[in-house]
Amino acid sequence: MKFLTVLPVYNEAGHVTSVLNEVVSYARDVLVVDDGSSDGTTQLLDQRSDIAQIRHPENYGYGAALRTAFDYAILQCYDVVVTIDCDGQHEPQRIHKLVDACQQADIVSGSRYLCPNQSNGQAPAERMQINREVTQELNRRLGLSLTDAFCGFKAYRTHSLAQLELTESGYAMPLELWVQAVHHELHIVEMPVPLIYLEEKRSFGGQLDSGKARRRYYYSVLDRAEAAAAQNASQHISRVCSAIGP
Repeated sequence: MKFLTVLPVYNEAGHVTSVLNEVVSYARDVLVVDDGSSDGTTQLLDQRSDIAQIRHPENYGYGAALRTAFDYAILQCYDVVVTIDCDGQHEPQRIHKLVDACQQADIVSGSRYLCPNQSNGQAPAERMQINREVTQELNRRLGLSLTDAFCGFKAYRTHSLAQLELTESGYAMPLELWVQAVHHELHIVEMPVPLIYLEEKRSFGGQLDSGKARRRYYYSVLDRAEAAAAQNASQHISRVCSAIGP
């Protein structure tokens, strides 16, 4: 299958070169979406001839960067798009395993919690607790059995992505994606990936660095996504009934 590997990037000057050097050894077609970086990341990317780039003029958000990448992959007729973060927490040598698994699934999602013995480092306790809580709530509402709703290391069949209408620009975009994936009855599988956390402080940006604010944000996006899916389902039923007639 023809696949594209995508890295959404924002102010990753400390990691982008080393991560990309490894990624390009496992993936021929690589796209970096530079989401308005201002720390020198852009200049480092401009030195490379082995990747494609799309640059946002300002920081639109993680979800917006992924939407840009999905649109590019669909327009360029890739079969599969793989997303991998640029902070050194994912192993590029696993890219082909995710792509291969997409032969039997619409979405293959990495899980950092399926094989705890592969862990290297420890996520902040509050972050792990919020992720676990939101994943459990997602499973309860949607009838899923995910163990890791937020892992950025994923593979998607592009024809399946084309069915989705994603609007969320921030870090909670995966929640909107899960809701729509269930609504469209996409086949989802998880694949174990190592839990790797670096000894450095990572920011969600502004007020989202507060655990309470982040939790509220996640639930608000989940609520909106469910409401939108329910409305779309109702509209679909109305169209079908109108077509059938009395």
